[in-house]
Amino acid sequence: MPNSSLSRRKAVIALAMTTIAAAAGAQQQPAPYPNKPIKILVGVPPGGSTDTVARLFAEWLRESMGQPTIVENRPGANTAVAADAVAHSAPDGYTLLVATDAFITVPLLKKASFDPFKDFAPVATLTVNPFVMAVHPSLPVNTLKEFIAYAKARPDKLSYASSGNGGATHLGTEKFKMLTGTRIIHIPYRGAGPALNDAIGGQVELSMWTPLAIGTHVATGKLKPLAVTGPHRVSTLPQVPTFAEAGLPAFDHQAWQGVFAPAGTPQPVIDRLNVEIKKMLAQPRIKETLDKQGVDPFYLAAEKVPEFLRRESAGLATLVKSANVTMD
Repeated sequence: MPNSSLSRRKAVIALAMTTIAAAAGAQQQPAPYPNKPIKILVGVPPGGSTDTVARLFAEWLRESMGQPTIVENRPGANTAVAADAVAHSAPDGYTLLVATDAFITVPLLKKASFDPFKDFAPVATLTVNPFVMAVHPSLPVNTLKEFIAYAKARPDKLSYASSGNGGATHLGTEKFKMLTGTRIIHIPYRGAGPALNDAIGGQVELSMWTPLAIGTHVATGKLKPLAVTGPHRVSTLPQVPTFAEAGLPAFDHQAWQGVFAPAGTPQPVIDRLNVEIKKMLAQPRIKETLDKQGVDPFYLAAEKVPEFLRRESAGLATLVKSANVTMD
């Protein structure tokens, strides 16, 4: 009997130790993702195309993943402020960046506090939006060909507005100038708002805008659109031809948006977010909403994003050097 009692005691102790070990192991296992609020940083002010896309993404995550998801606008330094904040956040999937092409442009123009290739884990691309080239209605031109001829006859007499040195509208218009051999003076502004005000007021003759930004001003006759970039016309401005239709097929300049997490974010988290983005962009209601903004869905899986970024960066580097583009 003593041996039997001893055996029972040993069995009880062994069972208890096993239970404790199992409990400790369970405590060490990370909780399923997500289990707390998610924050999405955007490097632009509220109201534009990128902000609109980020808020659609946040709404989708709230509905699909069941956790509060907020968008935090941190404009500044051509979106570098938001990118830097995400690059130095915990790599746990709870702080994300909705980036634009400025994400890879900034490091080409100045020493940046982040490396887009080393400090981030790509999740997926989201959307791409075209630009509409427009002139003030006082100019005696109605087509792109007429404007090019008008500008060539007046070298250094016309000016164009951009939202700042190194921004998408600056780079796009410089590309246009190089292709057409026109000499148009660049007037950089500190943000799209002041640039738009002066474009409407006629202080500058030429400008480039997203369909969302320009739609109302075209409808009221305050700006005259000449052509839209991208492979097709936009539904919000169906009367505006593409650059190819307007006689300049070699010109294209679009802005993209994508989602990035800090480097070191666990692969299962990246995979889950990637799946959510793919599902989101396939929804008819999302496509309809984007279409009304003049934006197209543009999905690339996480593993394909680095190659896309390298191609984009190489093209931008050539443009920056050729046009001698500098930051503010």
